[in-house]
Amino acid sequence: MNDTNVLDVQGLMTELGRQARIAARLLARAPTEQKNSALAAAADALRQGRDAIAQANAVDMAAAAAKGLSGAMLDRLLLNEQRVEAMAKGLEEIARLPDPVGREMARWQRPNGLDIARVRVPLGVIGIIYESRPNVTADAGALCLKAGNAAILRGGSESFYSSQAILACLQRGLSAAGLPPDCIQMVPTADRAAVGIMLRMTEFIDVIVPRGGRSLIERVIAESRIPLFQHLEGVCHTYVDGAADLEMARRVVMNAKMRRTGICGATETLLVDRRVSASHLPVLVRDLLDAGCEVRGDEATRAVDARVHPVTEEDWRTEYLDAIISVKVVDGVKAAIEHIERYGSHHTEAIVTADEAAAAEFLAAVDSAIVLHNASTQFADGGEFGMGAEIGISTGKLHARGPVGVEQLTSFKYVVRGSGQVRS
Repeated sequence: MNDTNVLDVQGLMTELGRQARIAARLLARAPTEQKNSALAAAADALRQGRDAIAQANAVDMAAAAAKGLSGAMLDRLLLNEQRVEAMAKGLEEIARLPDPVGREMARWQRPNGLDIARVRVPLGVIGIIYESRPNVTADAGALCLKAGNAAILRGGSESFYSSQAILACLQRGLSAAGLPPDCIQMVPTADRAAVGIMLRMTEFIDVIVPRGGRSLIERVIAESRIPLFQHLEGVCHTYVDGAADLEMARRVVMNAKMRRTGICGATETLLVDRRVSASHLPVLVRDLLDAGCEVRGDEATRAVDARVHPVTEEDWRTEYLDAIISVKVVDGVKAAIEHIERYGSHHTEAIVTADEAAAAEFLAAVDSAIVLHNASTQFADGGEFGMGAEIGISTGKLHARGPVGVEQLTSFKYVVRGSGQVRS
């Protein structure tokens, strides 16, 4: 880019930030009914605009295929009629959620008569930087709206036209409810310089939420001057314990890996207790291979099926986002926990077992945002948690952890009522 273009992008981003800050002040005081009305109208607009969305998505899909994107990445990008309907229903579900804004979290009185309340308030302006999944446009915009926050969205170049079509529906909903369209804005350029500028917009943006691959997340962590909801990657594990029911393990493992391989909650490493390596491991490996999944295993795993490829040290740390899985035989629940602690990303881990003591140890000791017992890691999703949708899965520990939904997109302030008290 030449200097003139850099200045153009800087001016564009500054104007987006200015408009978002104005909109955020209005939205913070909007009544629940008005926000819900905007979400309902946006859901209707998505349904009415599904043809336009499909046309925009077809442009993105063709360009992505020409670039040679993997099947899993193309699946993340695809918007069919069912997915558009799912977006619309997601908006309606968010509208039905309790409004966190203004809710009293706690209230107490001091001996001097001061009445103190801790009350939920919006964060302000939230910047969301994401890559190929255009449905994030609807989820993120709707969640920010319900929590009283303005949103500046920066989608990936792969989903540029799809995201713009979705944004138009969200803004029609806002206008129909009498709210400023600037409550949800999108960076209207795929220029990467916009990301760097966005990460320095401390005057306008209160929180940055990055969603994407390692290179994007690492750049955001390195460059941002704005607080983050951090989600580095989803190196998720399923551990099949020695007391696991085989048929349950088969269902859970197959779903955890193969339901959708390109999402952050997909299992990337399967750990199997040595006690069932003779009975369970060959069946689980065969199921995966027969389903078209490439299996990379340790020596014990390679011994059960000649189709298994050798695993490398790097594989244990890899988020494949594809039909590939690493498999390792471990000596019980403690060894499984140690492996997860060494190689995991603190996202989502599951144990399959009928042993309640083993399950309790796993759930207590694994230091991840989400831990499951006898359930697929693909439940790592705000919608599945009853949160309507999510803006991402936070693997950090400050402010929000796990699915970031409406409540996690608020902060709080203290409202203190007195009767003339002064401090001595």
